[in-house]
Amino acid sequence: MDGTWDAEVDAAYIDLSGDCTDPPLKQVIVDTGSEEYEVILDFSPAGRLLGVEVLGASTALDPALLRTLRRIDTPAEAH
Repeated sequence: MDGTWDAEVDAAYIDLSGDCTDPPLKQVIVDTGSEEYEVILDFSPAGRLLGVEVLGASTALDPALLRTLRRIDTPAEAH
């Protein structure tokens, strides 16, 4: 499992594909009941869950989890 967070656009992606090389085929928007964030599930053609995208991540996810994700909004030398 790998995860990234872009704080500038407040989007996180949790990659669940592991060794799977299937390309995403279908995206499903989850009805969370929230207008503050959105959750999108990526599925392979075989129906395997490949990843979870969260828009409005700082609202939807625990701050401790966000700190474990690799930041992609800052230059590499800033890490």
